[in-house]
Amino acid sequence: VQLQASGGGLVQAGGSLRLSCVGSGDTFSSYDMAWFRQAPGKPRELIATIYRTGGSRSYADSVRDRFIISRDNAKNTLYLQMTGLKPEDTAVYLCAQGVATAGRYVNWGQGTLVTVSS
Repeated sequence: VQLQASGGGLVQAGGSLRLSCVGSGDTFSSYDMAWFRQAPGKPRELIATIYRTGGSRSYADSVRDRFIISRDNAKNTLYLQMTGLKPEDTAVYLCAQGVATAGRYVNWGQGTLVTVSS
């Protein structure tokens, strides 16, 4: 299984971006999905999760009310709609699939860089 993330770029503070993560194979809908991010010199941070059916979602406090995670299982695609971006959101964003309740993620995308200028 491969995950390919895209959609990152340079945006001004207050702007928006939508990240996508496309999965290969026919097991995409069998997994919970998540977005993580890692800023330079900081540990990896779990920012959003969505269960396999899309019925349950959770967010880190740092992004709640600004970011929305969603998925389209028919397209094997995970999304992260980001609004109200702040300079502290600057990081490499990675998608992952696994079991959210166990906090165990078995497949990872390569990451896409988001840079927010002030």
